[in-house]
Amino acid sequence: MSRDKQLQQLQAIEDKTRKLLNRFADVQQRLIKAEEEIRFLEALVEEKDQQIKNFQNQENIVKIVETIAGNTANTTELKLKLNEYIREIDKCIAYLQD
Repeated sequence: MSRDKQLQQLQAIEDKTRKLLNRFADVQQRLIKAEEEIRFLEALVEEKDQQIKNFQNQENIVKIVETIAGNTANTTELKLKLNEYIREIDKCIAYLQD
């Protein structure tokens, strides 16, 4: 094989290697972006789950208050007290999870 032919083949291999390395770098960047997006979406889901739990707690409080209290004055006071208890319980649960 002539020297020129070998140089051409070597150049072709080098070009293909460069292209492959560039594609690899692009794929790595896309992977990093995808992982960042996944982390963002997981945090968003966690936040939404917490909001749902809060809404469910509020709904439960309203049901309990309506069941226990007959008049409006007692209802408001009882609702505030229950909210306070639930916040304290949530703090305890968060403390235990850490």
